[in-house]
This record gives sequence, C-alpha cells and structure tokens, in this order.
Amino acid sequence: MLLHTKIDQMREKEVLGLTNTVEELQQQNRAHTRLRLELFVDDLAASQRFYTEVLGFSALPGQAGPYISLQRDGAIVALNDRNSLPTGHPVQLNAGGQLGKGIEIVLELVDIEAAYRAVMESGWPISSPLQAQSWGLNDFRVADPDGYYLRLSSAKS
Repeated sequence: MLLHTKIDQMREKEVLGLTNTVEELQQQNRAHTRLRLELFVDDLAASQRFYTEVLGFSALPGQAGPYISLQRDGAIVALNDRNSLPTGHPVQLNAGGQLGKGIEIVLELVDIEAAYRAVMESGWPISSPLQAQSWGLNDFRVADPDGYYLRLSSAKS
C-alpha cells in the first residue's frame, strides 16, 4: 500500500508537471504560515516613506492605487488608504480615536544596533531608546506617521 501511494505521488508530479505533490504543498503551507499585516493609514505617501526610508522595507513590484505592499526579509506590511474605505467600515475611527491604539507591532531583527543607527540617522523620533530588557532581548520603539507603535527587537537566538 505504501509503495502504491509513493508511485501515485510520483505519477501525480509527472502528469501535472509539478515539483511537489498536493500533499507536500499542504504540508509546506502548514509549516510556513505567514502573517501579512495591513495598516490603514491617512497619508499613503508619508507612510511608505517611513517604512522604506526609516525602517528599510522595499515596495513589492507591480502595485497601483490606494494599496502598497512592503517587505523586509520575511515581514510583509501592506499600507491601505483609510480614506478610500466606506463610512462605517470596521477599521474607521470613532470620533477622537487613535489608529493602532492598544497594538504593538514587533519586528525581530538580526542586527538591532544597525537598525537603531539607521533610525537615528534618519532623524525619525525614537519613542523608547535601545535598551536591554529583563526578558533578555534588546529593543527600541518608534511610532509611524499614523501613530502605529512599533517595537524593533533583537531576534531570539
């Protein structure tokens, strides 16, 4: 039975021209779940400049309109123009509300000192300076143009 299953998988690959069987792809998907963070912002251009020039993200190719996907290593942040949403949309603010309130976005970086220098050199305000934390990591914090709070942290080893 096991041999028959392996032969079926090999035929499936050959017939469909695949490098992986459906079962192998399903296993890979389970093992590689990713989080894509989408932030609704008031000034798309200002937010894109912050994430690219201050934090070192790059825009993914082939994008237009009120939506931009940015990537840094395995992290993906999408920016969406909040003004393009209809009134009453769940992410629209209530009067006097603040975007991102109660949320801390954490980026784990291999070289936290280089990231801190880059943010300092950009002139962007630091909310909390680079420091060693009691939980054993080094981190610092910044807020993006819309007030989303980010903690840049050393990666766990």
